[in-house]
Amino acid sequence: MKILLLGKNGQVGWELQRALAPLGDVVGCDFDSPGELAADFARPESLVGLVARVQPDVIVNAAAHTAVDKAESEPGLARTINASAPAVLAAQCAARAALLVHYSTDYVFDGSGSTPRDEDAPTGPLGVYGRTKLEGEQAIRASGCAHLILRTSWVYAARGANFARTMLRLAAERDALDVVDDQIGAPTGAELLADITAHALLRTRREPALAGTYHCVAAGHTSWHGYACHVIETARAHGQPVKVAPGAIRPVPSSAFPLPARRPLNSRLATTRLQQAFGFVLPPWQQGVARVLDEWFTR
Repeated sequence: MKILLLGKNGQVGWELQRALAPLGDVVGCDFDSPGELAADFARPESLVGLVARVQPDVIVNAAAHTAVDKAESEPGLARTINASAPAVLAAQCAARAALLVHYSTDYVFDGSGSTPRDEDAPTGPLGVYGRTKLEGEQAIRASGCAHLILRTSWVYAARGANFARTMLRLAAERDALDVVDDQIGAPTGAELLADITAHALLRTRREPALAGTYHCVAAGHTSWHGYACHVIETARAHGQPVKVAPGAIRPVPSSAFPLPARRPLNSRLATTRLQQAFGFVLPPWQQGVARVLDEWFTR
């Protein structure tokens, strides 16, 4: 099996290089890859030639415009990367009977209510990022190609910048922190996403009826404030430099941090369909976070 992996250097893409390796020949590409392996999502038509050169059986697309605030000021570029480029990939997969694996987001929903949303819940994105990711999903489905669309949320990894790393840095520098407590979701590790992708991809190749849209997040949920407290207290227990006192991590509403893009308050995603279809057991979010923290603390 030949797999074309796009966005190989992102948080999820980096883990996918590891997880997909046992499945076959993985050709990893990114926007800065040399020569004919460059994957320029700002020029979707260029992806046609890339797919023709690689001749993949599976395309795994981990590339996206994920800067949600920046997307508000550059909606055209966000749409090109998040909707037009996936549409090109889907058309190519449909033409060659290849499977397309694509990642989407909780931002396709409006974040209302307090219960987990399933895959068939009405969408209602609040901003450019969510709208363009939803357009990408719709283009993939409309193409008729075999696909796995995995919606996820609050992604982190041991590699690269993320919320946990930022909280650790601030906790070592400041006496007090204000952290949002009215946005609820599940911190989900790139490592978990990559491993689930590899298993689901292989099963879907063997059982095409499994193709479709699934929610893929770690079990449980918390607020950004709860997430920050967990990370900082774990660091304290490991003897890491922590200046902020436990009682000085203050919960605040989203309105305390005005930003160009509105965030969904309820990012809970129901994963029953994924677990039943593939037999997965999704670990609690604390387990993945603990693994990453342990990696950081023991370096």
